[in-house]
Amino acid sequence: MNIKVNEEANKTPATTETKVVEFYDASGNRGGFNGADVGSVRNKQEINEEALVAAGNPSPGKPAVEIGLREENMTGLQKTLRKYNPWFIARNYLDTVGTDNSDLDPTPRPIFDARSGERDYAKLNDPVVFDENRYGTKIDLLNITEAPLTENRSLEINGNPAIGENPNRNKQHGFHFTADNCIGCHACEAACSEKNDLPAHLSFRSVGYVEGGSYPDYKRMNISMACNHCDNPVCMKGCPTKAYTKHAEYGAVLQDPETCFGCGYCTWVCPYNAPQLDPMEGKVSKCNMCVDRLEVGLKPACVSACLGNALNFGVAENTPENREQVKTSIPGFPDPTITNPNIRFQQTKTMPEEMARTDTMPIKYHKQDDGTFRSVVDEKEGKAQSWNLARLSSRENPLVIFTLFTQASMGAFILLFLGNLFGIESLVAVKNSVAYIPLLILLVGLQAVGLILSTMHLGKPMRFYRGFNNLRYSPVSREALGVALFFSGLAAFTGLEVLSFGLDYLAISAPVITDVIPAIQTGAAYFAITTGLIGLYWMVRSYRIPARPFWDHKQVFTSFFGTLFSLGSLVLGLVAIPTLALSGAETAALVPQLLQITAGLAALGLIAEGLGLISHAKYLNTESGEGAAAHYVQQTTFGKTYILRNVLMAATGLLMAIVAIALSATTLGLVVAAIAAPAVIVSLLIGRALFYILVIPTTMPGAFFWKNKGFEEHARDVGLADMPQVGVVPACHHH
Repeated sequence: MNIKVNEEANKTPATTETKVVEFYDASGNRGGFNGADVGSVRNKQEINEEALVAAGNPSPGKPAVEIGLREENMTGLQKTLRKYNPWFIARNYLDTVGTDNSDLDPTPRPIFDARSGERDYAKLNDPVVFDENRYGTKIDLLNITEAPLTENRSLEINGNPAIGENPNRNKQHGFHFTADNCIGCHACEAACSEKNDLPAHLSFRSVGYVEGGSYPDYKRMNISMACNHCDNPVCMKGCPTKAYTKHAEYGAVLQDPETCFGCGYCTWVCPYNAPQLDPMEGKVSKCNMCVDRLEVGLKPACVSACLGNALNFGVAENTPENREQVKTSIPGFPDPTITNPNIRFQQTKTMPEEMARTDTMPIKYHKQDDGTFRSVVDEKEGKAQSWNLARLSSRENPLVIFTLFTQASMGAFILLFLGNLFGIESLVAVKNSVAYIPLLILLVGLQAVGLILSTMHLGKPMRFYRGFNNLRYSPVSREALGVALFFSGLAAFTGLEVLSFGLDYLAISAPVITDVIPAIQTGAAYFAITTGLIGLYWMVRSYRIPARPFWDHKQVFTSFFGTLFSLGSLVLGLVAIPTLALSGAETAALVPQLLQITAGLAALGLIAEGLGLISHAKYLNTESGEGAAAHYVQQTTFGKTYILRNVLMAATGLLMAIVAIALSATTLGLVVAAIAAPAVIVSLLIGRALFYILVIPTTMPGAFFWKNKGFEEHARDVGLADMPQVGVVPACHHH
């Protein structure tokens, strides 16, 4: 990662500016596609072996945790295939659009000078280090890389290949926080925001509070939190664009905002709310560990600014001066086993049995017999049930439609193709009807709209192609690839069907028409179904996130695959049944069979989703923590809406089952199915909106104002949000 530093400003006590700039790897790919950090050349045309050597970087750097296949590990065939792969050619071209590398300076010079007057407490001092941390990981990161690294590798500060002289530069570093000392002054926040030139609505480090007891034994504990530069950075594995890299230098998890396309998935999977999505810029950024300061022997800006000696920094597992504890958790801190974070705590003061949050999150922390705290539900809103229909709309609306449309088009196509494959008369009749091609075009259209909306969810929709960069680890990349391939197979199948119809209409006949086209079409169908189901599986996996307990349940599977049956059969039935009914007596006689099939599958899907919801609710009623808190909000803030969804789902599932079993051959069955169909759609829309609205992440407590949803809503209601200094982001996603 290239860090751009204002060297002149750094020499004065007033400001220090950090800016992330573009970088390229040895193959000319922006963002370090193969893990290389090459920021010392001005454009891709200059990138070659001679240029790298001339720039003082003969050995491009590699991350400590590698994602993807390195070029040096590729066979000759792999290199050739990548070189002439149209996908990489197109992607590399698109990556050059609108880029400017004029800030990169290839001239080697010393690392920037630290400003004068730095006190000893602001300087790194770790004379002794351990071999392993408490997670069993080597402290020396050179020993855990997938390929040998040189000990001295430039971080390209200001595009400068100079290297810092810290003797522990390749050791895992981390923050130490003493909760007993934190006075809640927010100096760490201010220093971090000033150094990184952050707008008021973003903060890489934030201070929250938990409080408990009553007068005169009232106690408050402040918590200062930023990125923990984890041993297992779930943000890096989850990011579909590969914008994250864990470096062997200091163990810093660095993120390139220019590679990011603003999907926000890293903000979902991180338990600590470290990555910050800027809706105004459409990209994520985060704490970079102040590696520029580390290179000149200084601790991060937040640590140096701490007034109460609450924050410290050094090699992981080292106990700083005047510290007694190096615990991995304090009240309010998420489960450290999720990511193995490199932060250590000290908290010796006795806390009350229960500690409450000062934000509106319905969470409090209850003391266990072993002295640890676990999160439980805090019923701040009471038991009253409300509708709050307007609040069902959220930033995730595009994903609501994308998931529903994708599952509907997959389900309808699978049913249509397999029905013809197994010779089901009514579905064969649909294929031979005038509605067949329009139905296929409808399915293609639904999926196309879904894909377009999925890109509209991004902060930078035109960079959607980067979503396939991390197929090795990211479930989002795998989901995107599976759905895209399903769409291509469905479109190919439909296109060949249109072609065959056109040739038949023109009375053009040849072996290629009678033999080859049907074979290709069948292959396209199998391809679409296989990739679609794979994509749907990874869609489910994308939401099984430990940091979001409300989602981390098998109910996601029953919901998504249930919708595949219910909404897919509904779409097919709404088009095909009227078509058969109006196509003559012979085909009209097949309507009962088709109604029985579509109503039965709709009932099956609704029942599967209903059983998943029952299991989910039962599980959350017996659990504690953020998942149970989300369920509490579901039963209160959205209580009436929740009941409406459940009633509609149960009623329509029962009605569709009755139609399939007893009424398929009657006019009454058609009427009941026609009435139930819109109710099914409404229940699925409400359910999917609730799915996104209700989730509560395992984040640290917010302050009374900062990162407090209640304050944000109040600020928008009274007009405070119109003042940028308040720090409430405008209700828009990107420019």
